[in-house]
Amino acid sequence: MHMQTETSPLTTDWTQALELEARTLVAQLDAHPDARRLFEGTIDTTGYARYLMQTYHYVRWSTPLLIESGQRMKRSGRHPALGELLLQKAAEERGHERWLLADLKNLGWPAGRVEGSGRSPAVNAYIAWNRYTSMKGAPTAFLGTAYVLEYLSVARASKAVERLLAARLIPNIHKAVTFLRGHGSADEGHVAELTAVLRSLTDPEEQAAMILSARTTRVLYTGLFSCDERRS
Repeated sequence: MHMQTETSPLTTDWTQALELEARTLVAQLDAHPDARRLFEGTIDTTGYARYLMQTYHYVRWSTPLLIESGQRMKRSGRHPALGELLLQKAAEERGHERWLLADLKNLGWPAGRVEGSGRSPAVNAYIAWNRYTSMKGAPTAFLGTAYVLEYLSVARASKAVERLLAARLIPNIHKAVTFLRGHGSADEGHVAELTAVLRSLTDPEEQAAMILSARTTRVLYTGLFSCDERRS
């Protein structure tokens, strides 16, 4: 007897590819000796200061790149609501580099010394890639970067703060966790909000651009823990 089976079309949530990049980054950092020490609270002062300095060098670009991407989207007339979201995120990120400068000052690193510190090759590459996509590439691409970084903050920042404070291995550490604490709490709602908005994007090219930026950020991020810093 011939039996007919009824099949239903498969539905694919493309944002799962973004989440995979973010989860892979978390796993890579958990396996990285210096990153693992940061998450466990056992990192020393030098390693923590290095991480904060490299973070400062890329975070200072967040607001201008989000503004550029958002304004380009609004000028193009494509996804005006998403353009507004980018501008909203720019406002939310404004001043976060000052959190890093304050944390580093409390570790004994004045602003002038931080400004004069070298950027790692990974940070240089991160800045160059995201400047390109924001100014000349797909303006939605920076949201792939934002997704990965916010996912990482939710997954690890708050616990890292708890463990750093509990371990007390770094002098004055209670005054040097402003950036991590702020991102660990603030980004929880951001990931869910961003995922909901991104699910509405159906253009395969835009989806591919965001996934590529997410992957690029994931590949480069471990370089924040590299000792290979260069003047720039």
